[in-house]
Amino acid sequence: MCGIWALFGSDECLSVQFNSAMKIAHRGPDAFRFESISKFANCCFGFHWLAIVDQLYGMQPLRIQKFPYLWLCYNGEIYNHLRLKAHFEFDYQTMVDGEILLHLYERFGVEKMISLLDGVFAFILLDVANRKVFLGRDTYGVRPMFKLVTDDGFLAACSEAKGLMALSHTMDSPASITPFPPGHFEVFDLKMSGKVESLQLDRFHSCTSEPRHAIYDAVKMLPQGFDLETVKSNIRVLFENAVRKRLMAHRRIGCLLSGGLDSSLVAAMLVKLAREEGLEYKIQTFAIGTEDSPDVQAARGVAAYIGTEHHEVNFTPQEGIAALDEVIFHLETYDITTVRSSVAMYLVSNYIRSKTDSVVIFSGEGSDEFTQGYLYFHKAPNPTAAAEDSVRLMKELYLFDVLRADRTTAAHGLELRVPFLDHRLTAYYLSLPPEMRVPKNGVEKHLLRDAFKDLNLIPENILWRRKEAHSCMHG
Repeated sequence: MCGIWALFGSDECLSVQFNSAMKIAHRGPDAFRFESISKFANCCFGFHWLAIVDQLYGMQPLRIQKFPYLWLCYNGEIYNHLRLKAHFEFDYQTMVDGEILLHLYERFGVEKMISLLDGVFAFILLDVANRKVFLGRDTYGVRPMFKLVTDDGFLAACSEAKGLMALSHTMDSPASITPFPPGHFEVFDLKMSGKVESLQLDRFHSCTSEPRHAIYDAVKMLPQGFDLETVKSNIRVLFENAVRKRLMAHRRIGCLLSGGLDSSLVAAMLVKLAREEGLEYKIQTFAIGTEDSPDVQAARGVAAYIGTEHHEVNFTPQEGIAALDEVIFHLETYDITTVRSSVAMYLVSNYIRSKTDSVVIFSGEGSDEFTQGYLYFHKAPNPTAAAEDSVRLMKELYLFDVLRADRTTAAHGLELRVPFLDHRLTAYYLSLPPEMRVPKNGVEKHLLRDAFKDLNLIPENILWRRKEAHSCMHG
């Protein structure tokens, strides 16, 4: 989790604009840097660093001797960077996962580069030699990015809108600040004045398509066909792969645990794989709620079953209300459901940051959307309608649950990992016949539950635990 910020063609002195970049300092508490770009007037990068992978060379903007004309600012993790490096025989100069973007861009161009990235990311890439600026964001928008563009070609991009709100420009008409669309990249021509002109905005991946990077994955071809046992096996293999690839970190890993199906599966698989990978510490799990609520009790049972160092964070209604202003400041939305569900996650993130040394935090976001976990899916008129709504929810995740999960953790300098939003897992599940994915026997997410039946990964009562009545959908 880092904070990225860049300006191209600022009309105001850069030193005045830097104040805006400090609005996202919480995203990268380890260090920050501002760097102006020689040869182009009033262009600069700002970066707030949370050191997770390469703690020596991870500072940005990232530049390497081999391609001195490329500048990269990105926030995210590229889980397949070592596989791509080995396959294409790239000569790395750092241990930074993001270096793979420079090599892929130089060899293949931006569209193929971005489609080969297995991970979560938002990036700003500058090619000084060809006078181009590129923006890109991962399929589900797990990593945030906003852009500001004025009519005369001033471009600014930032991890959060608050880093753009106070920027000065000379246009009479107000500048529009918009979320950069997930699954897209944009190409800008960079003029010597530093101003830009947009040349291309295209989608590089849709959630229903097998990603192009699948051929370089640890899990190669999956068995074909829709036989139930084959499908259940494929779901298990892809889920385990999704958690395993996200173990990439030099900082301590923990997991949010609500006691529901999704977070329990993530936590249990994380513990299993951490043991296999020889992690030297016990995984910490974190539950939050009012004392002895059903969720807190369920989480306690799961933690005991899988063997984690479990932490319970209780909060009162007064503490929740007191945090509201800060929560809304970080969320940048007044959406009622998002705000309400963010308070607990904000408070537990604050506890993790202040009372523990876990920094990389796994969570169960995304599952309800593609496995049809919301209660209203029981009322879908037919399986096809349910499948279509599932895709709609996936495309809107960046406005709701993913936004909540990013901002509440980033507010406290934590790094979020969401294995259920793995490109291959989601694409495979969404490719299954609609009738396989609907609730069965009055139980939502039946196929996902069935895939993990009789494995003793989590307690059976949790595997079949229904959604609490207060859970709600995003319409």
